[in-house]
Amino acid sequence: MRKKTESAAPVVVIGAGMAGARLAARVPGVTVVGEERHAPYNRVLLADVLAGRYAPDVIALPATEVRRGVRAVRIDRADRLVHCDDGSVLHYGRLVLATGSNPVLPPLRGLGATLPDGVHPFRTLDDALALRAAVRPGARAVVIGGGLLGVSAARALAECGAQVVLAQQSEHLMERQLDPEAAALLRVHLEALGVEVHTECRVRGLRCTTTATGESVRAVQLSDGYELAADLTVLACGVRPRTGLARAAGLDVRKGIVVDDELRTSDPYIHALGDCAEHRSTLYGLAGPALEQADVLAEVLAGRPARYEGTRALTRLTLRSPDPVHALDLAAFGEARPLPGDDVIRLSDATRGAYRTVVLRDGRLAGGVLLGDLGAVAGLARTWQDDEPLPPAMSLLHLLTDDGGH
Repeated sequence: MRKKTESAAPVVVIGAGMAGARLAARVPGVTVVGEERHAPYNRVLLADVLAGRYAPDVIALPATEVRRGVRAVRIDRADRLVHCDDGSVLHYGRLVLATGSNPVLPPLRGLGATLPDGVHPFRTLDDALALRAAVRPGARAVVIGGGLLGVSAARALAECGAQVVLAQQSEHLMERQLDPEAAALLRVHLEALGVEVHTECRVRGLRCTTTATGESVRAVQLSDGYELAADLTVLACGVRPRTGLARAAGLDVRKGIVVDDELRTSDPYIHALGDCAEHRSTLYGLAGPALEQADVLAEVLAGRPARYEGTRALTRLTLRSPDPVHALDLAAFGEARPLPGDDVIRLSDATRGAYRTVVLRDGRLAGGVLLGDLGAVAGLARTWQDDEPLPPAMSLLHLLTDDGGH
């Protein structure tokens, strides 16, 4: 089988998420295998599905031919074959692993291999639809995890009329992206919408009762002995790259599947991209880098010179609301926590509900956070992505004005 030409042996993509769908849209004749029953969709908009703003078909990505509901179970590198759970076997000239990531299930008492009734991860469209079907006005919902996903889920559940408690283990919300001041403003925004926020809050376990259909959650137990009553519990404790297939096939795996600047794994016929890929010791876990990797890999597979040198990713979050007054826009990039010797400038406008901070290091923009009015975000992002020394005439205040960077 190794003697087959590359043209006779197609490109096979395992994973029909945003990265896999993007690649398939740019490379003709690709075979995509996807576990989910849905067409590829925009995962960034799952909270909008949960809130009822969008139907599933609205967040679908441009049509891509996918073998839906099919799981790849084994890679035969010697003969370049992919074995699937439906009994089919696919031959590949190049294989692309776009297997994404799984939600992290925390080691909580009462949480076993089978989730109790009322306990939901929040990672896929099916997760969002299941939560949407389960939530009722007045339902008591506890969201465990105050990162980007947890904040989005809490906001959406509150919009559905649930009584929401958000439990965050670290000192403030969205600790990876926000500085303490920005996180405090985000907390005020959530609390104004009825979300009860607990930070520095360690969850110990779940209290469940046995029903006719199995175990059902009744409360979330905290390490100090306090209990949060819960009809619904959402696990938003982060994600972990899906590397099982790659590891079983003998590929180089660390935290993720190790790839070079052509997104090539330790096997020259196999590539990886998106959440499962580790490039230059970095795991991104964001849509922007995954799409950029797919674009680079499309060029590589077409035989054109292209290299992926990393992504300076900007995180954006829009907490929408039927009442525009209660909507909140947020953007974060780079390192928003200053180091000794950094220059920091902050602007806060209570009237406009705006907060902006940037960190300068050795004459370059190191990072920043914007809440509320994002008029300056495009210019700031360009300045940061260029990673060039700031012109002497460019003041710190100029960076934070609406026309900053223009």
